[in-house]
Amino acid sequence: MALKDTVKHLRDLLHAVTHDLEKADKGNKAASQRVRTGTVKMEKIAKLYRKESIKNEKTTKAQRSQLKKLLLQKRKPSPAKAPVKAKLKLTKQKHVQCL
Repeated sequence: MALKDTVKHLRDLLHAVTHDLEKADKGNKAASQRVRTGTVKMEKIAKLYRKESIKNEKTTKAQRSQLKKLLLQKRKPSPAKAPVKAKLKLTKQKHVQCL
């Protein structure tokens, strides 16, 4: 089952249990039984959701890292710049020569 399907199934089940819970609160014994069985089903669906969401998170993270690598490979290299230390040495030499 895909993550979207699991979320939809969990929402539907939660809605049904909520509806039956209101009836059970008024004293309906059959609704109380449906709430109990519904909570057991919700527990199973919740476990499935946790597994699928973790799996989905890992795959999207891997896809993002692959996309970043591709983008870095396609980017043109920037022109070579002189190291900062070399620039400092040049400026010191210019000041010495001016004096």
